[in-house]
Amino acid sequence: MPTAVVTGASSGIGAATARSLAAAGYHVFCAARRRDRVRALATEIGGTAVVCDVTDEVQVAALAATVGSSLDLLLNNAGGAIGTDPVESGDVDDWRRMYEVNVIGTLLVTQALLPALVASGAGTIVNLGSTAGHVPYEGGGGYVSAKHGVAAMTETLRLELNGRPVRITEIAPGMVRTDEFALNRFAGDESRADAVYAGVREPLVAEDIADAITWVATRPSHVNIDLMVLKPLAQAAAHKVHREL
Repeated sequence: MPTAVVTGASSGIGAATARSLAAAGYHVFCAARRRDRVRALATEIGGTAVVCDVTDEVQVAALAATVGSSLDLLLNNAGGAIGTDPVESGDVDDWRRMYEVNVIGTLLVTQALLPALVASGAGTIVNLGSTAGHVPYEGGGGYVSAKHGVAAMTETLRLELNGRPVRITEIAPGMVRTDEFALNRFAGDESRADAVYAGVREPLVAEDIADAITWVATRPSHVNIDLMVLKPLAQAAAHKVHREL
């Protein structure tokens, strides 16, 4: 049975992808900070729960030890956005946290699990990026910078792994409506979170991204999908979204 690690698996895209991969025949190591949620998910899908903060080197090392010597797929999904302040007044602690989770967390987990991915003989790394990692937008400076970092790390790693049996993909979603992403960005303010999707008939949902990740993971091992950008039909660009108000 192929094995997969999904970080940030306690909700949203991570949880949806863990379910999708399990349905595709993977044993999934569900890694996240929230013990109760990740245990419930692992029980549901027959996977393994690992409580792990991706910014904590000790916890990441424990994740690698739990996985063992061989791994087929790593989804670096843990991340997120905080706030919408302009660069000139952005909270430095918010910027630091976004960089730590999105970039350093992805780095730590990748470093820890890369030997097992190589050992599998046909490993795959999928990094969850964002359209924000390719096109900046006002009010997104910290998140845009962090996701540009993820995109650059992904492309650099692909160059450095050339000739070794590991594929690497960036999945870059646009507008995805999940239970927590916008709520976390706006510190729990439901009205501001709901306004992001106001009038958008069908934003993407977590299952759309999970389906794309599973498709990438199940291509023949000689096929590398470098980058996949997914947006809802209503979203032409970060700044241009059709709303039916």
